[in-house]
Amino acid sequence: MNPRLLRLYPAGFRRAFGDELAEAYREATEGAGPVTRLREAGDVVAHALRLRLRVGSAHRGGRLFAAAAPFALAATGAHAAFRLASALNRAYVTGRPDFETPLGYAINGFCALALFGTVVALGGRFAVGARTAFAGVAGTAVCFVVAALPGALEMPLEHVAYLAPPLAIAALPLLCPPDLRPPGRIRTTSGLVALLLWAPLSVALLGLLDAGGVAMIPLWRFAVTVTAALALAGRPALSGIRTSGEFALAAAPFLVVGHFAGVVSEDTALPCLTVLASTGLAVRLWRRRRSDRAGRA
Repeated sequence: MNPRLLRLYPAGFRRAFGDELAEAYREATEGAGPVTRLREAGDVVAHALRLRLRVGSAHRGGRLFAAAAPFALAATGAHAAFRLASALNRAYVTGRPDFETPLGYAINGFCALALFGTVVALGGRFAVGARTAFAGVAGTAVCFVVAALPGALEMPLEHVAYLAPPLAIAALPLLCPPDLRPPGRIRTTSGLVALLLWAPLSVALLGLLDAGGVAMIPLWRFAVTVTAALALAGRPALSGIRTSGEFALAAAPFLVVGHFAGVVSEDTALPCLTVLASTGLAVRLWRRRRSDRAGRA
């Protein structure tokens, strides 16, 4: 192993496991091509950073990110589906799409990429799906930056910060330790392909559902995409929420993307937080009661 890669690890970890790491890396890359070597090096860097940031599977931070990862993915996918359905609905109702420019097509393409990445990750290929979803969100952010370049000097600082929250939400699943990743729900390739076909068809149906205006209500359309994303995450994701902190980190992405979707505003933020806090407390009390019953049994 390259000594520079090994020095990324904490000193104590290097002393205890440095030789094993070097041998494992040598076996994985022996006779391999440049792509495999690059992927193995990336895995080493990610593992070292998780240890330095104390977000590995043995740390509380790692378990926290693992519990919140499916919900961050669900929020990312729901927001992407909402934006695609909204664009399609506007084009259908007005007869004039708002993405006629190359940049508009690119933004919608990156939204579709984020949606596909979410479906792949929650369907059973977590690593590649999470990276694809992040690439879609990052590509969308780049498109917005390019669109704002002519007036970049006059752009308020808060508009630049506006791009950060979706990126942070999409990056959160990347911090999930590999041994704590959600189990795959779709076991076969044909099942995953069917799911990938279902996602865009559902978005198209949502966008074209009612030219008279029902689908133009953001709350209605956003609720449908969030419900579908949570259904895809399934009970395993919900069962992974065991503490109030995990619940808060799992719920926060939906508030953030709800704000970006125009659903959560200053007037509705406090009621939403109250409902979420009450739900988190109820979940904690319910789990405590179940554990007490199990202990008595």
